[in-house]
Amino acid sequence: MTQTTKPQKLLTFEEYLAYDDGTDTRYELVDGELVEMPPESQENSNLARFLFVELLKYFPFYLVAHKDTEIEVAGRRARCRLPDLMVHTEESYAALAGAPRATLTRDMPPPALVIKIVSPGTENRVRDYRYKRTEYAAREILEYWIVDPQMRQITICKWVEGQYEDLVFTGAARMVESVVIPDWALTVEQVLAIANLPEPLS
Repeated sequence: MTQTTKPQKLLTFEEYLAYDDGTDTRYELVDGELVEMPPESQENSNLARFLFVELLKYFPFYLVAHKDTEIEVAGRRARCRLPDLMVHTEESYAALAGAPRATLTRDMPPPALVIKIVSPGTENRVRDYRYKRTEYAAREILEYWIVDPQMRQITICKWVEGQYEDLVFTGAARMVESVVIPDWALTVEQVLAIANLPEPLS
């Protein structure tokens, strides 16, 4: 579950970029407020690592970011999101050259793809399916993947003429279809199976 941190005042985007509380805690910025991003479940961590390895089969390693590149989005006040995975375009990757931190600001080109693995809970689901979907569409990101282990589905949000059109994939009968990765060759069940690894031997 996410936890909102209340600073003494709402932060501007520039203040957020300079913020350092002396810990390794990662945050998203939502309308000027810091939102702590807690550690993921083992299931979601397994999925993220698996998808990272899969993405490396299709893209040079430097274009694939794993929980280390954030993106500024529009909101009532300053907002910045930290996707689980991101695939850069050559242009968005080049825009980060010389930047003090891996943050794609709104004056930089958008990445080609962002992926979010949904955590349990109503708040998380609303954020990932509603708010982030709107924010990423406004940034003209070609695809936003919502990987949902609880619902056992993957929603591919494709940017078409200013908004997202959604395709929902389930089961083992149909491979996930992606414009960004046209040769993707896995079904939802094949992707989610990695999260059901046996417990380590004691």
